[in-house]
Parts: sequence; C-alpha cells; structure tokens
Amino acid sequence: MKSIYLDNAATTAIRPEVVERMTEVLSHTYGNASSTHGFGRSSKALLEQCRKNIASYFNVTSGEIVFTSGGTEADNLALRSAVRDLEVTEIITSKIEHHAVLHTAEQLEKEYGVKLSFVHLNDSGLVDLDHLQSLLKASNKAIVSLMHINNEVGNSLDIVSVGNLCKENNALFHSDMVQSIGHYKIDLQKLSIDFLAASAHKFHGPKGVGFCFIRKESGLKPLIFGGEQERGYRAGTEAVHNIVGMDEALKIAYDQLDIEKEYVLGLKNYFIQKLEKDIINVSFNGACANNKQSTYTLVNICLPIAPEKASMLQFQLDLKGIACSKGSACQSGSSQQSHVLSAILDKDKLILPSVRFSFSIYNTKDELDYVIEVLKDFVNS
Repeated sequence: MKSIYLDNAATTAIRPEVVERMTEVLSHTYGNASSTHGFGRSSKALLEQCRKNIASYFNVTSGEIVFTSGGTEADNLALRSAVRDLEVTEIITSKIEHHAVLHTAEQLEKEYGVKLSFVHLNDSGLVDLDHLQSLLKASNKAIVSLMHINNEVGNSLDIVSVGNLCKENNALFHSDMVQSIGHYKIDLQKLSIDFLAASAHKFHGPKGVGFCFIRKESGLKPLIFGGEQERGYRAGTEAVHNIVGMDEALKIAYDQLDIEKEYVLGLKNYFIQKLEKDIINVSFNGACANNKQSTYTLVNICLPIAPEKASMLQFQLDLKGIACSKGSACQSGSSQQSHVLSAILDKDKLILPSVRFSFSIYNTKDELDYVIEVLKDFVNS
C-alpha cells in the first residue's frame, strides 16, 4: 500500500540533518545549562548561540527570544501575562484562531473579567480591517491576537496593516505565527508586533520546543515559576537538544526558503488545477485557492458528496495510505465540526465533507495524482 503524507500543517518530518545534529548534542553536550561546571557551561554556551542565531533571522536581540515547549505555551505566556501584568482589559481576536488562543482568551474572560471581542470576517474568512479599527478606537487597553497564517484554511493576515492599527491605537499585538515561521521571512524591526508564537515541528524540527518573541521592555512577567531559566520568563531546565534541533531546522529552512517555497507552491497549484479538472463542483474553503491571500503550503477543499457518505471519506483515504486532516490535528479526534469552517461556511457547505491537504518538500506530483484518483473514485462511486 502507498504511504502518502499530506498533513504537514499538523506536523512535519524532521530533516535528517536535524536528527544528526540533535543526536550529536544528546551524546556529547548533556550538561544542565544552569550548572556552573564545564559540562553545564558547554550546554549554556550552545543554548545561547542558538538563541542568538534564531534572533538574527527576525532582526531582534537574543534577549527577546524565550524558549518554550511550543506554540501553545507561547500563546498562553503572551496572552495570560498581558492581562495579568499589563492592565489589558480587552482581547480582540477572531473566531477562526487556533484553540490555543481562543480557549485561553475565554478562560481569561472568566478569570479576570476582560472583554472578549471578535473582529468581523468576510465570506472567505479574511479579517475586516475597518471593523478592527472601530474596535480599537472604542477600546481602552486592548491586546489584538490574530494569527498570521490560519492553520485550517491557510488564510494570510495583513500583519503590516494590523500592526499599524494597533500602534496607532496604543494596543498590543500578539500573533500566532506557528504556520508561518520557517516559511516566510519576517523582519520584526519593520513590524509592530509585541509578541509571537512559534513551534519547531512545523518547519521540519523536533516536537516539544518552540519560542515566544517578547518585545524588549514589554513588562511581561513569568507564566511558569521556579528557577531563573530563560531570563526568568520560563522556569525549568532547557531541553538543549531540542533547541539545537530547532535552530538547525530554522537555519536550513531560511537558507533554502526561495527554492523550497517555489517547489511547494508548484505542488499546491498543480493540485488545485487537477482537482478543478477532475472533480466537478469541488470548491475551496477560505482563501486557500488565492495565492495572494493564503499560504503556499495548504489547501482546504469541500467535496460534492452526499452527507450520508461523507463520514466514510477520511476512513477511505486512510485505507488508501493517504494522511490528511478534516481540520487541525489538535481536534481531528473530535466528532465536532471545525470551528473555523463553522465560522465561514453556510449550512449547505457545512454538511459536505471538507479536507485539508498540506504539502512539504518531501511530496511529489505523482503522489498528488494518486490522491486525486482516489478522491475522484470516491466521489463517483
């Protein structure tokens, strides 16, 4: 049976170079980075070199990079600390954010009584900047939390405009950039972003490690207490091998970005063209079919299949060796409808099956041809 992995928005395969580098560190640089002896100092030096390297990709200082266990922790650190420590009284977000943001915002509303406001979206799920501006003008002290690339439908946020609106209205701006770090060049000196979240396993690095960018002199305080690691922002012994793996993965991603982006975009365009040709009435959710308004790494399609047959689609794809997703991997085991699609699709579309296919450099056009044949057979059967 074929084995085709098209769920790269959920996680990516670790590059062989990253595995090799991590193995080397696990074998030889195993000291605790907080220890003062030679073993500890070696780990600490390696840790800080990685921090410096990662900061350089985004044109910030190393002190603004705080290592975390991944994007979810980074989102929590920024949002919870902003409400608790920076006198934020309103969180402005959207209904299609990752649950790491939405559930955190809902909990903060319960705990602190902050106002939770949702910016309007158009029919494709793109943010209404005029409505965002009106929300900001009516707010006293707000933090805007909007993701750069939507993990389910691939919509791209105009982070320059959002950042400028936040700056003009004295609001903080947090962005979940888990789907864009390693896939887009981002100069944080040119963007009015206060906090961002990133996760290594989205750009061919290891799971269980990421970082939070915290603009210097932000006033944020720790979320996890204990030791003085991560300049006091995040207590706990650092996983040096994971951090080294993230650094290596990010270095390769940005060194090869232009070549790999062109290749992956070619796969996406090929897939869309073949779908439109071979499957009558296929449609695309969000703005994913528009490359100017979405990422080059994924498509989310809606298939013209009777509702009673739709429940078998994911099962059939898996039987054929095709890995994809009906939504984010964080909720794929749930029977609930995707909150993202529920926010942007009408009832007629919601009862039809939607599937997310996300691509990487390890995919081929031959694989996509096979997937389309399987989809076509299922739709026509």
